[in-house]
Amino acid sequence: MGSCLSGESRSPRAGSPLGGLKRKKRLGSRNSSFDYGRDDQLHRTPGRMFVNGSSDRASLFTQQGKKGTNQDAMLVWENFCLRNDTIFCGVFDGHGPYGHLVARRVRDSLPLKLNEHWGASVKIGDGHKEPSLNNSSGVCSEDTPFLASNNEARASADEENEWRTEEPLHGLKESFLRAYKVMDRELRSHTNIDCFCSGTTAVTLVKQGRDLVIGNVGDSRAVLATRDENNYLSAVQLTVDLKPSLPGEAERIRKCKGRVFALQDEPEVARVWLPNYDSPGLAMARAFGDFCLKDFGLISVPEVSYRRITNRDEFIVLATDGIWDVLSNKEVVDIVDSCAARANAARSLVESAVQAWRCKYPTSKVDDCAVVCLFLDPNESENSGRDNSSSGGGARPNRSGHEEVSEAEEECSEDDHRWSALEGVSRVNTLMDLPTFKPQKDDGHAGK
Repeated sequence: MGSCLSGESRSPRAGSPLGGLKRKKRLGSRNSSFDYGRDDQLHRTPGRMFVNGSSDRASLFTQQGKKGTNQDAMLVWENFCLRNDTIFCGVFDGHGPYGHLVARRVRDSLPLKLNEHWGASVKIGDGHKEPSLNNSSGVCSEDTPFLASNNEARASADEENEWRTEEPLHGLKESFLRAYKVMDRELRSHTNIDCFCSGTTAVTLVKQGRDLVIGNVGDSRAVLATRDENNYLSAVQLTVDLKPSLPGEAERIRKCKGRVFALQDEPEVARVWLPNYDSPGLAMARAFGDFCLKDFGLISVPEVSYRRITNRDEFIVLATDGIWDVLSNKEVVDIVDSCAARANAARSLVESAVQAWRCKYPTSKVDDCAVVCLFLDPNESENSGRDNSSSGGGARPNRSGHEEVSEAEEECSEDDHRWSALEGVSRVNTLMDLPTFKPQKDDGHAGK
């Protein structure tokens, strides 16, 4: 999404440029990707929401675009790590023929891995204490080379200083790095999901009390709504869109023999290409999956940042690029702030984005959209006209009368709509068609 030229990309055929690359044979059917019996307990976990709905703390909504299967996924997990002051949020934007499966797998598995490594690090550092942002932690020795060589994380000097001054939080930062690494390793060996030319972005956060830690790969985004000194609502972007156009990202990719260049008909979209073939043309510099490019500069190492929440901060919006492609950060926070009921905030934002797509790009196919709105002052919900009833563990339908759509119901119609060409052309796609070009002996011009 948000970066592919066609939704009709397929895994490479025999004889195609990517067909000769070493890869494991995997299945990709939706029936084999999810063991609903095994995952039923996870999906019923109190406080864990992954379909359209809301709680006292959050509102979430996703809507399929016009490119085929909805490849976006989202998650809000209250009482994360069994602490009532801790919440996990994330949005995941899949791409490629099995991107929807990758996004959902990461949505379900990444929080569990973060919980595992966070809890383990706290036990090592503090003698079996309950996981907490306020505890120091250790790191397994096998992770030391990975963390020490993390040159890919382009944190600014100020951010690095902030991490040093907030030393007790360093354990959670390392847990994010470790969980992302293990998640990508699991995808590589997954027997039921073909991740060779499919992947997903992920922007995730853990909020515990007033402490906020964010991990990000890809071009989904997190934005904070806060009041300035004049009490005007402003937007603060918390993450960087990790695209190949960023100098640091492009340098890393080229050092690994990957190539970065844009096509003539979309000069504003830098893409990642294999060394000797003009494929696959991935429009992001970091992602889970996409193993055809993992030896050529694409990484799944997240940028991890910390922020201390103040009384001026009101809410955080996590969204896939179907939102950010057509709405500015300020427009997004204004739309959420203007909602009479917070339970409907995510839906209102998606509906506004769809309208913006049709206005700004009338000949383009509307992208999938997924939004999580996390409110930082839940005790003030009575002032916003929000419905506070039944704020228990699961998601509830929005009060606008729309029903939730489960993943099982959504997938019933996948065979009829997958990769169908609807309403014009895609404005920007994550991957080029595979194969895009025939192999050429002399491709030196492409890397320029």
